Amino acid sequence: MTNGLSIPSSLMPAVLPQEQQERVLTSAQFHQLADVPPALTWFANIDNPRTRRAYQSDLTEFMAFTGIEQPEQFRIVTRAHLLAWRRDLEHRALAGATIRRKLAALSSLFEYLCETNAVLSNPVKGVKRPKMESAEGKTPAIGDHQARSLLNAPDTDTLQGQRDRAILSTLLYHGLRRAELCALAVGDLQQRRGVMHLRIQGKGGKLRYLPLHPGTAEVIDGYLAMAGHGADAQGALFRSLKNNRHGDERASITADGVYKMLAGYAATLKIDVAGFGPHALRATAATNALEHEADIAKVQEWLGHANIATTRIYDRRKMRPEDSPTFKVIY
Repeated sequence: MTNGLSIPSSLMPAVLPQEQQERVLTSAQFHQLADVPPALTWFANIDNPRTRRAYQSDLTEFMAFTGIEQPEQFRIVTRAHLLAWRRDLEHRALAGATIRRKLAALSSLFEYLCETNAVLSNPVKGVKRPKMESAEGKTPAIGDHQARSLLNAPDTDTLQGQRDRAILSTLLYHGLRRAELCALAVGDLQQRRGVMHLRIQGKGGKLRYLPLHPGTAEVIDGYLAMAGHGADAQGALFRSLKNNRHGDERASITADGVYKMLAGYAATLKIDVAGFGPHALRATAATNALEHEADIAKVQEWLGHANIATTRIYDRRKMRPEDSPTFKVIY
């Protein structure tokens, strides 16, 4: 069973005492455990392609570290192997967030193997993960005056300006991820209980419905009236003007297109903020909502976060400059 493995003996599981070596599995269970499901099945359940690529890379790296060559060899992986791998990652001076992701990838795989009775336990459980590097997070949030400047920057006498203002309003008032914005179809504008909503296809295929801000509804209506595709329910809401010239009139603006559009306005307005990009508008929306007393649990649902700890990264209420003792000093 250990053929192909090159794991130091100090990391191998300890030999159980004789009285603990009695078989605790039935014959049927033993044979079921012999066939570890291929990782391909696990990968197929990961919807996000970027997550799938990252997890595949992490798994390949772990297999190289432990010398695993055959799927059934995952049955002998213990917490000791994971601790040794974590130490190796730390010695390579990888960022805490990167180490957390790599351990999460292995944990996800072993949880799947547990569910399919391929292994008996998840050895990643109990392995401490690096703490979040900052309670505030690295994504910047811009000021209210900068957000207003962005909203007013596009020239709404042009189709591009109408589209860009609608995009900026959707991001700043609803906290969408860039991919969620690009995936919006016209039909995702829906009435629910008499109120217009956005239907958002989030991470992991999770749907959420966000009430549409009245100001955003107005600029989207203006954009659709000028663009002329308001009746195309299946077509993209925010369309690429470049692709339109090449005949693909229903194509959505790309994630890269959103980034370049935002960078252009930021340069014009001289918004020179390190790390500024589309995700900064999501951080701005979340920060603004929390500062205006939105319930953090509601903000979690609004942003589509699986864990409220992620939402807390955007809670900067204790770090507002205007509350600093700096401005209480009087000479």
